[in-house]
Amino acid sequence: MAALNPVIHQPTRLRIMAALVSLPEGDRADFTLLRDLLELTDGNLSVHLRRLEEAGYVATEKTFVGRRPKTWIWATESGREAFAAHVDALEKIIRQTKEA
Repeated sequence: MAALNPVIHQPTRLRIMAALVSLPEGDRADFTLLRDLLELTDGNLSVHLRRLEEAGYVATEKTFVGRRPKTWIWATESGREAFAAHVDALEKIIRQTKEA
């Protein structure tokens, strides 16, 4: 059976990665947009982003717009590669299931 990535396979992290890799390379999403898009709480999104960041799959940058803090998030190159490998593994499982 194909090897799934345990970090990415968790459903919320899978959705986060899918959203981030759908952006053109070099683009980034702000925390609020990602939170609202995925319908997550601040705390839930923060915990999952921290796990993805520890794995090297996402990077963050904290800035200020005026006097308001803003957090930018993007998929790293290794994150994009890991996501693609995970999707390939899922597709292989699906193909094997259809063939069985």
